[in-house]
Amino acid sequence: MINSLVFDIETIPDVDSGRRIYEIDDAISDSDVAEIMFTKRREQSGNEFLALPFHRVIAISAVLRSGDQFNVWSLGTLDSDEKEIIRRFYDGIERFSPILVSWNGSGFDLPVLHYRSMLHGISAPRYWDTGDNDREFKWNNYLNRYHSRHTDLMDVLAAYQQRAVTRLDVMATLLGFPGKMGMSGANVWDYFQAEKLKEIRDYCETDVLNTYLVYLRWRMIAGQLPSQSIKMSVMS
Repeated sequence: MINSLVFDIETIPDVDSGRRIYEIDDAISDSDVAEIMFTKRREQSGNEFLALPFHRVIAISAVLRSGDQFNVWSLGTLDSDEKEIIRRFYDGIERFSPILVSWNGSGFDLPVLHYRSMLHGISAPRYWDTGDNDREFKWNNYLNRYHSRHTDLMDVLAAYQQRAVTRLDVMATLLGFPGKMGMSGANVWDYFQAEKLKEIRDYCETDVLNTYLVYLRWRMIAGQLPSQSIKMSVMS
């Protein structure tokens, strides 16, 4: 098994940035600020899904498979702030240079991390390298859509056609894997306001496990993994 890091992020509205951009008084509650942000987004685009720079990262969960080692965890602790969580993510890339695996990571997770790392001034030269520091990264890096150092499964399975994409829970359930198990990304803001960060992290870990299982199935059909290895990988 190659050294791979499957990852997923969970986000909430960045109400601090919302206050600055829309000049909202500090006396207004975070909940009301978020509603203002949703309303303005609906006016701009017809839906309330916020522009990516306005997503504050509250959880990054990962599955790491390296040789015989298999780990599932969420970065940092319940008390970690956004900067520490993102720094830990990029520190892992700096140290191990793993193959990144995601579901819609190219369209959401990584761009959000780009914007938020800019906000916090987080250095990640290995991640951003396109061959200036390591010649191998010229031909296979984390940023190029068609390189394998980051495999966005949603993008690959849809043959890079937006009209062909599907949701992770649909794909996972279709293959007989657990799926969402009672929660979805639409609940994250409500859970956060109810101080249920642990439940959010648990949900995020479920998503990366589903992504990992789909990744194994894809590697099998791509001829990179014997079919019997999938059962062994899940059980280990």
